[in-house]
Amino acid sequence: MNKQVITRPVISEKSFAAEEKGKYIFRISPDANKNLVKKNVEAMFKVKVDKVNIVSIPGKKKRVGRIYGKRNDIKKAIVTLKKGEKIKEFK
Repeated sequence: MNKQVITRPVISEKSFAAEEKGKYIFRISPDANKNLVKKNVEAMFKVKVDKVNIVSIPGKKKRVGRIYGKRNDIKKAIVTLKKGEKIKEFK
């Protein structure tokens, strides 16, 4: 792949619970789509992807004193693998 789509995996209790069901959660670039994520995961980890769901989370508004700011928007991909497939790098 010539474009970096997956920035990093999401490591949390909720993501580890999803791993038992064959789902893996990744942070992705803001301009990525389902097809790019699927091709990238299959190429990086040598697994077969069943489906991809994408979640866009808007950044929260924050305030320090009188100065207002905003956190960056986040985009996550929930990747479901085919039955019997696992990503060994997570264990």
